[in-house]
Amino acid sequence: MQNLIRFISISRILMRYRLDSLVLSTPLLKSFKPLLYLIPWHYFPVKQYTRGERIRLALEELGPIFIKFGQTLSTRRDLLPDDIGDELAKLQDKCPAFDSADAKQIIEGSLGDTTDNLFMSFDKDPLASASIAQVHTAITHDGDEVVVKVVRPNIDEIIKRDLALMYALARLISKHPVSKKMRPIEVVAEFENIILNELNMLNEAANASKLRKNFSDSSLLYVPEVYWSLCSETVLTTERIYGTPVGDIEQLKADNVNMKKLAEEGVIIFFTQVFKHNFFHADMHPGNIFVSADGNYIGVDFGIMGTLTEADKDFIADIFLAFFNQDYRAVARAYIDSGWASASTDAVAFERAIGRICEPMFEKPLGEISFGQVLLELIQEAKNFDITIQPQLLLLDKTLLNIEGLGRQLYPQLDLWATAKPFLEDLVKEKYSMKNTFEKLKEQAPQLLKDIPELPALVINALKKLDKMKDASQLYSQQTESIVKQLKDNANKQTSAIFAGALIILSGILATNALWLASSISAVVGLMFWIKSR
Repeated sequence: MQNLIRFISISRILMRYRLDSLVLSTPLLKSFKPLLYLIPWHYFPVKQYTRGERIRLALEELGPIFIKFGQTLSTRRDLLPDDIGDELAKLQDKCPAFDSADAKQIIEGSLGDTTDNLFMSFDKDPLASASIAQVHTAITHDGDEVVVKVVRPNIDEIIKRDLALMYALARLISKHPVSKKMRPIEVVAEFENIILNELNMLNEAANASKLRKNFSDSSLLYVPEVYWSLCSETVLTTERIYGTPVGDIEQLKADNVNMKKLAEEGVIIFFTQVFKHNFFHADMHPGNIFVSADGNYIGVDFGIMGTLTEADKDFIADIFLAFFNQDYRAVARAYIDSGWASASTDAVAFERAIGRICEPMFEKPLGEISFGQVLLELIQEAKNFDITIQPQLLLLDKTLLNIEGLGRQLYPQLDLWATAKPFLEDLVKEKYSMKNTFEKLKEQAPQLLKDIPELPALVINALKKLDKMKDASQLYSQQTESIVKQLKDNANKQTSAIFAGALIILSGILATNALWLASSISAVVGLMFWIKSR
């Protein structure tokens, strides 16, 4: 019943921003478009928004989980038109605060003591409130100023409820051929993984501690200390920091901060995290970055972190270096050699497509070239060659675009390449150095020594299995026919069941709005589909 009520609430918001007509214009649902004329909201005037604005505003009204989903979806620029992607990128965590009494109850229940005993003082008024949690200031009994991040009450139930609806919609869309490139179930699963990780404050505490350790010997980035004794799955306590938001350009200039140095160091921090530490802050928007009084960066909010495999890291470095050298064949080969493109990919055609993207950029001064934008356009072009792009690369590109945009906001003349080039060149040198080769051999030696004596037996077993497979091939062929037939029957029944459920829900919505004739028709048709699914 709760899911139905939530569905009706969501439907009304979608209709308010005319997303009903947008959804029903898709190839999957266009046959249902005449139903628009049965909906009262269709005849009410609405403010003129672009489709991107309509989607963003609807997500904001739908609540915290949908805002977070929009933020996550904004990183998947390979799946979105530019106008929608640009609007989703504007989504901010501006949510109303929840009752401070609830915050205290969560803290005390989670940490096993009263706030009076846990802290010398605790400010009941929140410092900030976001979609997942809100933040309170406090002072420990040692006199340390801290911030206490508290997960919203019952947020896990809300997340599970809305995720169930998202998965239901994703499964419906996946029945249509249009889903091949959209991969709706994968997108929702990716969002689920991100938000569940963010929900656990111990994950964020571990991320913060690791990042703090990585920069412990550097003045480039300061990461607040974690107070582990005051942390749990629902509570995170960290050192309170003071600084100027990095987006407040006027204040930074008034403080006589060296803007060129600040912009360059932002780029250095990013490439250090990616190529040296292989652990990068993947949510480095201006709201999560501050500048201290001495002009150094301070980072906060470590719920989303990114990592790359060695292969992915090498791929990124190869892409950037090949682009700088205008070697488009090397860019195409990097995609194929990485395994993201099949060996059958037309490398020559892909090379020409890359040239069309990259060549015009070299008409600009080097300092005006956006490497994040280049990588994004390469990702989008890869779709035309049926190349699967890994989510971690998209997360990296989103972070690079943020850093690059921030850097040029601080110092418009920023030359990203001049700053990043040393890291990439050192990476390539290290990759092919004798020292690196020796280290890899040393790491792999124990496993190689263990496997070598077993090789003859493994070869013999493989040959025996091959003979058995030949004998069984005829049997498999016969069984396959039967299985395929059964799968087709099941798929038809499942499709009928889905349509039955959708029409019955629609009937409920129409009945709620006193449209009894339309409701009855929808219910009868839904019943027919249900009978067909039996």
